[in-house]
Amino acid sequence: MAYNEFDDIENIESKQITFDFKGYLFKVLNLWKFVFLCIGTALIIAYLINVRKENVYKLESLISVENDQNPFFTANTSISFNWGGVSGKMGKTMTTLQTRTHNEKVVDSLQFYMDHLVQGKYRKIDVYKEVPFVVDLDFSKFQVLNGLIGIRFISTNEFEVFTEFENPQMLAQRYDTKEKARVKVPQKTFKKTFSIGEPIVLPFFNATLQFRNGKTVKPNTEFFLQFKNFDHVVHSYKQGIMIKTFDKSNSPVLALSLSGTNKAKIVDYLNTTAAILSLTELERKNLYATNTIKFIDSSLAAVDINLKEVTKEMNDFRKKNKVFDVGAEMLDVSARLKGFEAQKEAEIAKLDYLDRLEIYLRTKTDYTSIAAPTSVGISETNILSSVRKITELAIERQSLEYTTRKESDIFKNLDRQIDAEKNVLLETIKSTVSTINIQLGTINRNIAKMEAQLSGLPEDQQEYLKIQRKLSISQEAYDIYMIKRSEAAIVKAANISDITIVDEAKDIGGGIIGPNKSLNYMMGLMLGFFIPMFLIFVVFLLDNTIHGSDEVEQLSSIPILGLIGKYRYHNNLVVFEKPKSAVAESFRSIRSSLQFFYKNKLKVEGEGGKTIMVTSSVSGEGKTFCSINIATVYALSGKRTILLGLDLRKPKIFGDFDLTNEQGVVNYFIGDSTLEEVVNHTHIDNLDVITSGPIPPNPSELLMSTKMSPLIKELRQTYDMIVLDTPPLGLVTDALELVQYADATIFMVRLDYTKKGMLQLINAKYRVGEVRNISFVLNFYKHKTNHNYGYGYGYGYGYGYGVYGNAYHEDSNKSVVQKIKAFIKSI
Repeated sequence: MAYNEFDDIENIESKQITFDFKGYLFKVLNLWKFVFLCIGTALIIAYLINVRKENVYKLESLISVENDQNPFFTANTSISFNWGGVSGKMGKTMTTLQTRTHNEKVVDSLQFYMDHLVQGKYRKIDVYKEVPFVVDLDFSKFQVLNGLIGIRFISTNEFEVFTEFENPQMLAQRYDTKEKARVKVPQKTFKKTFSIGEPIVLPFFNATLQFRNGKTVKPNTEFFLQFKNFDHVVHSYKQGIMIKTFDKSNSPVLALSLSGTNKAKIVDYLNTTAAILSLTELERKNLYATNTIKFIDSSLAAVDINLKEVTKEMNDFRKKNKVFDVGAEMLDVSARLKGFEAQKEAEIAKLDYLDRLEIYLRTKTDYTSIAAPTSVGISETNILSSVRKITELAIERQSLEYTTRKESDIFKNLDRQIDAEKNVLLETIKSTVSTINIQLGTINRNIAKMEAQLSGLPEDQQEYLKIQRKLSISQEAYDIYMIKRSEAAIVKAANISDITIVDEAKDIGGGIIGPNKSLNYMMGLMLGFFIPMFLIFVVFLLDNTIHGSDEVEQLSSIPILGLIGKYRYHNNLVVFEKPKSAVAESFRSIRSSLQFFYKNKLKVEGEGGKTIMVTSSVSGEGKTFCSINIATVYALSGKRTILLGLDLRKPKIFGDFDLTNEQGVVNYFIGDSTLEEVVNHTHIDNLDVITSGPIPPNPSELLMSTKMSPLIKELRQTYDMIVLDTPPLGLVTDALELVQYADATIFMVRLDYTKKGMLQLINAKYRVGEVRNISFVLNFYKHKTNHNYGYGYGYGYGYGYGVYGNAYHEDSNKSVVQKIKAFIKSI
């Protein structure tokens, strides 16, 4: 062998470590039906997912967050109110909407913990507001959670409650206290009939059904009720509602949005959450006025009782005494005395308010319930300012409790401000009390002077004037409190919330945001394409089998002698019995190539027949099939040919010629038979066969015996062609012992069967000279235009009808079943 051939083999082996992208691409093209099948399957799955998924909708509403001033508030209003304080802050409102407390109120008011369902084509569908009946729950009893409670109408007035439980106990909840407990439920299937309006009292369901707006139901119509964990429902809406500013400017408008599968539910939730927020903010805004009205009401009640008592006292006095006239001078003194006594009562009321305010400040921690100081006539600026600041800070702190962690520094800062202002207010109260006491001393002295002037009157006149003064004072106090209460009520009634709905949520069609069917189809298309591509890549990467002639050329520089197509026949005598078949033509092509091979490669000394050694890497690659048909094709051409079975371990060639294997080359080697005795003439002209004979215990030693060389020499003298059917080269060393007798060696490679490593084995033996004059014959070849290309001479005869057409070859027509099988195998 020339040095260049060894160098080529080494270069080929060094290239084997690179990834064969072209081979992978051809593999994909070869399996295009599998790829398209996966894509089609993925698209079908995407379609089934799309039709089974519920549509998801998204709706929005707009609310305004502003500090709206009371239109009835003027500078002359005698009662000072807190006009909302921090309620106008956008951030606080946005956070409040996402608090658990707020969403609990919304869910509770809408009863969204109860689902109304009907059976759809693929799933149970929420039919909120579409059911013809209303479920009035008994809030004092438990409702089972997550269980489906069926309502089947038997007639227009009767229905059947049915359900089925697997466990004897289920978790249930009371929706008034939100208490949860386990309740015993009926085992297996449960059915019971009720009438419309009749209370349903069951361990798992307690309610009354009433028709909605006089609607009726057709018999056999079924509905389902499902109760959910209140906390879980609140959490889902708390996480689901989205709040953002309407635009990037400083506009005080918020956009609320919510997604879900039922648009009616979304509309109700958005509008209710805005309404409850507005009401809550208004209640918080009116808190100061409400506390003032409560204080006035309590004071008014005391004054009313006093007025009734004094009126009764006056009436009783008049019944007992005659009516008499009092002098003008004494009446004037009595009038001034009444003024001083009224002042005294007003100052005492102030002291009582300040005393209660001081006790409240020292004993309470919630300062949102302080009444207005002006309700008792206190006009001290410092007191009014301190009370207003403390109330504002207390309301702000109360608002933050819903949105901020207790350990936050915000609370500490607010508490410090409240404590500081409270200390200032307590000092102011102390000094104000001292001032009022001084004023009371002056008033008491003036009262004593006036009473001294009236002491000269008769006792009955003094008593009359005294009762009259008390009656007048009580009446004036009552009138003043009534005026203040009316004023406070008017201001409170005219007060408006800082939260107003700009654009309420409404179902006007559309609003669908999911499922994204196009995305699902795109994902299905991508997965349907890339999954088979990945699988093909893995299979291609792990595949160590030879699939095409191009791979053989990449792995070895040993030439390819010819290609033999896959041909199913009941025996190995294809060339003889089907001479016009494509396979027969393939062997003729090999015969022609061998003639060229002998002419260019062999330098035979002397005359005599040519020897052809047929071997392979392992069993099952078509070695015997090739040996028989090569021998046959030479015999049919007029060459005297003998087929020598040297596979002593696994003999095969005798069966196709209807011969027995009782006597063969083994008998010749051990001296039991002569050459003439082991030669068998076949029914094919010019073709003789020497079978291997009985399987010996030492096949390698027999092939190395001294009789082998004389046998080959004698056969060369008798025959034109000697075909040696040898053992597999990759399994045993027997074939290597026969290389010295071969003028040409055929190494069989079965596509989709022979491993690539076997070519490395033969390359190594070829490189060191253990085998000579060797070439490949590819068996089970399939003509694929995307897998094999450009191999030169002889390849066109390898397979099928591409060379001469159907009229030339005698390949049998395939049945429908065979065509189907071939199609499946091609996938």
